Amino acid sequence: MVPKDQHIISVTVENRSGVLARIAGLFSARGYNIDSLAVAETEDPTVSRMSIVVRGDEKILEQIYKQLNKLIDVIKVQDLTAEDHIERELVLLKVNTSTSNARNEIVQLVNIFRAKIVDVCKKSITIELVGGKSKVDAMIDLMKSYGIKEIVRTGRIAICRENSKEK
Repeated sequence: MVPKDQHIISVTVENRSGVLARIAGLFSARGYNIDSLAVAETEDPTVSRMSIVVRGDEKILEQIYKQLNKLIDVIKVQDLTAEDHIERELVLLKVNTSTSNARNEIVQLVNIFRAKIVDVCKKSITIELVGGKSKVDAMIDLMKSYGIKEIVRTGRIAICRENSKEK
């Protein structure tokens, strides 16, 4: 679930060098912060999709849409927050495991969250978790008590669901 003032904007762009820099520059020049950004090629190798999470009221979002649509490499801009959508984030968490008891507890929590242990060392476990914002935040909060050594997050990505008429 997206917080009220956060919006997931999907921007479809020409897959060319410099496009990301121009879009990031657009946000920077206007003083808008990007909470997360994920970019990758689509099913068409000449097109990329950017998932940008931003905060702002309707006035700020309207300005963002107008400015993005002015860029020549931008094909489509869509606020997925207003649509029925699926969102996910990938997180890698490296957590301290100072005792065997802590290690056992962490393994149980990993199973409850349907996450995966992707690396085990003497003093830490690395966990891979995929899920929505609330699931990711809940897991991170629980792991804090064990001591988080490192977190790597992809940022949120989202896709619209097909509406019932299209199915």
